[in-house]
Amino acid sequence: MHEIEINLHRLSLLATVPVYQSELAAGMDLHAAIAEPVTIEAGAIAMIPCGFAIEIPPGFEGQIRPRSGLACKHGVSIPNSPGTVDADYRGEVKVALINLGRGAFTVEPSMRIAQLVIAPVTRARFRETTQLSDTARGAGGFGSTGG
Repeated sequence: MHEIEINLHRLSLLATVPVYQSELAAGMDLHAAIAEPVTIEAGAIAMIPCGFAIEIPPGFEGQIRPRSGLACKHGVSIPNSPGTVDADYRGEVKVALINLGRGAFTVEPSMRIAQLVIAPVTRARFRETTQLSDTARGAGGFGSTGG
């Protein structure tokens, strides 16, 4: 397991520093840095601040992912999942939450709302060509492998 150090700048007294909830957890919980509850109606999206900014080292990104409990129990997810925090972003970390459930959902102050996974980034450079190599699948698209 690799470990890197990430600088965190607290922007609000309501911010909770992300921590891993278990020894082998891949993601750290992100908490809502809000003073009052925020209700998200069914089908609506709300931006929830986390109250801090981070400095991710070059070669890494932060992936903001849904919490499985909120998704399974309440239908609350992240519309751009996973959201990306680039290494050169210095603004406040916020989570876009979407309520896919049938009823309203209320985000409470300090509630765990998402996970932050720090992951390595590989950058690609495209090379134009007139032909690609052959494979057994070929140009078979969505569902072509039997799924």
